[in-house]
Amino acid sequence: MSLPSLLRETRADGPAASPVPIPTDIEISTGPALLAGIDDGPGLVAHRARYGDLPRLDLATLIALTERIAVRGRGGAAFPFATKLKAAGNASGRAVVVVNLSEGEPASAKDSSLALTKPHLILDGAVIAAKALGARQLHVVVPQERPLVGASLRTALGERRDRMSVKVHDAEPRFVAGQARAVLELMSGRPNLPVTAWAPEAMDGHRGRPTLLSNAETWAQVGQLVLAGEDAYRRHGLPDEPGTTLLTLASTTQLPHVVEVGYGTPLREVLPASRHGRPLLLGGFHGAWATWPSVAGATVSVPRLAELGSPLGAGVLLSPAADECPVELTTRIVEYLAGQSAGRCGPCFNGLPALATAVRAVHDGVGGTARVDQLSDLVVRRGACAHPDGTVRLVRSLLATFPALVAAHAGGRCEPGREVEAS
Repeated sequence: MSLPSLLRETRADGPAASPVPIPTDIEISTGPALLAGIDDGPGLVAHRARYGDLPRLDLATLIALTERIAVRGRGGAAFPFATKLKAAGNASGRAVVVVNLSEGEPASAKDSSLALTKPHLILDGAVIAAKALGARQLHVVVPQERPLVGASLRTALGERRDRMSVKVHDAEPRFVAGQARAVLELMSGRPNLPVTAWAPEAMDGHRGRPTLLSNAETWAQVGQLVLAGEDAYRRHGLPDEPGTTLLTLASTTQLPHVVEVGYGTPLREVLPASRHGRPLLLGGFHGAWATWPSVAGATVSVPRLAELGSPLGAGVLLSPAADECPVELTTRIVEYLAGQSAGRCGPCFNGLPALATAVRAVHDGVGGTARVDQLSDLVVRRGACAHPDGTVRLVRSLLATFPALVAAHAGGRCEPGREVEAS
């Protein structure tokens, strides 16, 4: 299934453009759970025919269910959903629920695919949690640069009668716009940028209220679990990691392809044969490089990939083209990320541009890796948000995964074929 016109590539003026542009089309494959029945269309009638009426769960039941299944956030951090739900339920004040569809990662299309094919599954998950918490406000954050996502959610909201206040917000076209505190700033009418926070948003969020904020796939997973039932949910995945996950197969030259697979699926089975033998950037722009032997022996699993040093993150599997140099691609990504920060703290405002310059110097053969290492140490774990940490993770993975290729660049040569094939 191919969906047209998510519209607009990354702007070329201003900060460095993303080497992976915002897609104009998405290829979406039917899946075993979240993406089952997508050919039926996104409307509420078809959705209710498949899933039935929306049940009502009390908070204790919902916490216990999501805890047993170990539902994790799908925005990148993989934080346990039940922990956030419990914190919001125990905090003082009436809770607020937020559906975060901003998807600032250019290489990711999984939340967009759900918005266009299964918007009511996303909203069902959020409404189930909102009613369990006694929340009266539901906020939906959509990306400006992917206008069909916002149009689909607004249409879906117009079909529903959930008896709660709903407000839609348009996130700015910026990589960090989807960060939790940046979303809360947007909802409060301030610039859509991260700020320093002293407490989790589940305890102290929108206007001081406990705020349960998750991305589209997380909410869809909650909806799938409640509507289909625990037994059906456990039919996919691993005994200790049940369920499915959405992955975006991305590249700099082809349409993104969103697939749904059960946890435990061999990673090499997810990738088309044309990408076998190549290294892989796992987790997106804040992810880490992995060699083909590592990829070929790995399975789709949050803890197992983390143990390998290649976190699943935002669920992006970015393959370089056959003649594309990982040093070149990483350099362009880091330059893009340096221009996408909030610019509100030293590690982002000064550190990331300096790091991008140092990485570019290695690429151009006019600098070594010592300066890159020095700046990485200065930047990491010192930012107001995780943007510097994610950028450093990417850079360090390049140096660790392709030492000979990096050394060749530092010596004024680019020889991607030899090391990429050897990897």
